[in-house]
Amino acid sequence: MLGVLLALPAAAQPPRPNIVLMMADDQGRGEAGYYGHPYLKTPVLDEMSRTGLRLDRFYSASPVCSPTRASVMTGRHANRSGAFAANWSTRPEEITVAQILQKAGYRTGHFGKWHLGPVKRDSPLNPGRMGFDEYLSHDNFFEMNPPLSRNGAPPEIVPGESSEVIVDAAVAFTRKAVAEGKPFLVVIHFGSPHDPYSGKPEDVAPYGHLGKEIAGRFAEIAAMDRAIGIYRAALAAMAAREHTLVWFNSDNGISWEGVPAAQQKDLFNGGWRGHKESLYEGGVLVPGIIEWPAAIKAPRQSAVPCVTSDILPTVLDLLGLKHPVPSRPLDGISLKPLVAGGTMNERPSPIGFWKYATQDENKNARWIAEDRSRGTTPTTRNPGILFQNYTHPVTKTTDFGGEAAWTDNRFKLVMLTSGSGGGKHEVRELYDLIADPKETTDIASRHPDIVGRMTEELRAWQRSVERSLSGADYR
Repeated sequence: MLGVLLALPAAAQPPRPNIVLMMADDQGRGEAGYYGHPYLKTPVLDEMSRTGLRLDRFYSASPVCSPTRASVMTGRHANRSGAFAANWSTRPEEITVAQILQKAGYRTGHFGKWHLGPVKRDSPLNPGRMGFDEYLSHDNFFEMNPPLSRNGAPPEIVPGESSEVIVDAAVAFTRKAVAEGKPFLVVIHFGSPHDPYSGKPEDVAPYGHLGKEIAGRFAEIAAMDRAIGIYRAALAAMAAREHTLVWFNSDNGISWEGVPAAQQKDLFNGGWRGHKESLYEGGVLVPGIIEWPAAIKAPRQSAVPCVTSDILPTVLDLLGLKHPVPSRPLDGISLKPLVAGGTMNERPSPIGFWKYATQDENKNARWIAEDRSRGTTPTTRNPGILFQNYTHPVTKTTDFGGEAAWTDNRFKLVMLTSGSGGGKHEVRELYDLIADPKETTDIASRHPDIVGRMTEELRAWQRSVERSLSGADYR
């Protein structure tokens, strides 16, 4: 199943780039110096934004973490595999970017937050089973002195600041790949700045006047920024930076979790409406930067809508690889014309978002047995996560439920449910993201034709997702 079609021999074209995918945990679109944050200092991200490709309309596929991570790995909206929300797993039949690149001769390593299923050795969803040669990972988020599993072994405390810990491991892995003369895929998924917040005293001190919790949050972002710089410097020292594509983004919009009301006035997200768990821009519009010195030779900014589901198809296209199951629906598109050529000015197809109505899912059988779905890497909130995922034998075709959005180059349709019980009804809102990027004015009543067209497109996409959710793509 995982055989791949390769392009021309390497001698006939420039070296295939190494791929490094970095992702923050709950960092908002405005939480970076280069977007004008009044307090935060992020010198490394600021430099990347000045020298690379800055994606100013980059979206997470979901307003929460697990689904976005599934989209990065598979190029598909997470609802297709039942990874509906945090602590819902993907399915082992999914095909990941790591599996494809591993088959193509890449060394593959995962470091940090996994959150697509347990990382323990007997999990069918651990990073090793999903295509990674090596991993030092956690089931979910982690803080200072993180408990991490190395290649499925029981978790052990690794002393240090968490972003530095996983970057140090990623550097060691990268050094081995370079020494072997192998191209590499390195996935670095930080646990920061997810709450609860903590940091080194020297990272907390510059923000101490803002309050303990928010100072800890900003300290985590500052430490993550520094760790990114450590990895970039290591690439340069290995003479690997020129031919390495580094892609940085966040998994969802800003989170207010753990920040007391009195301190929330100093949270800054650039004025975007909404936050984590919301389908408004503040919940899904995130920082996005790509560096690749061999191809991105001059700094560029783009307002083309892009999404985390685009990562897999873009990487495959850049490497001249084909998906091993071309009939399987992907929701992302290749951004190669944007990344490598700078010739992409519009997105050819809309982006779909869908917070699935999960309340009845647990009436079905589990997709993976409970004992194999329980994590072992503890968090500050629980000793181990029980990941959810259920079979879905009957597909919906009309009443899809939940909340959804459909975004094209200009307009965004938001589908919400208002009321409860027999009084529930669907609300459709429309925003012009060019004229009104902060979504202040609902213009649905002025443009019923646009609402109607976008509703039909959204429904057709949801029917496709429902078909995948039933397991049809695996048969």
